[in-house]
Amino acid sequence: MRQKSLKSVSPEREKSVELLSESELMQCIEDLCNSKAEEFRYYGYEDVTGEQVWACVSESYRRGWPRLNRLVNDILSLKGTRFMNWLMVSVYKNPGEQ
Repeated sequence: MRQKSLKSVSPEREKSVELLSESELMQCIEDLCNSKAEEFRYYGYEDVTGEQVWACVSESYRRGWPRLNRLVNDILSLKGTRFMNWLMVSVYKNPGEQ
């Protein structure tokens, strides 16, 4: 079987790509986390916030930020059981903050 080789992006197309500013990127991430929190509330996990979702997901990024596709995947694929386990551990670590 013959494999197809990937073509490089043409210079004209490369110039037309608009990158998000850091504030726009952070707003998109915040919207994703709020969306995931809303999904959890829909399934009965009350009082879940986007900040908690972000804290849960970003805990594994101690060595730096991952690529954007992994970050989005980590937020959107977060399961309720993983989130609740993280929440219980964080309550035990910091009893007065939650």
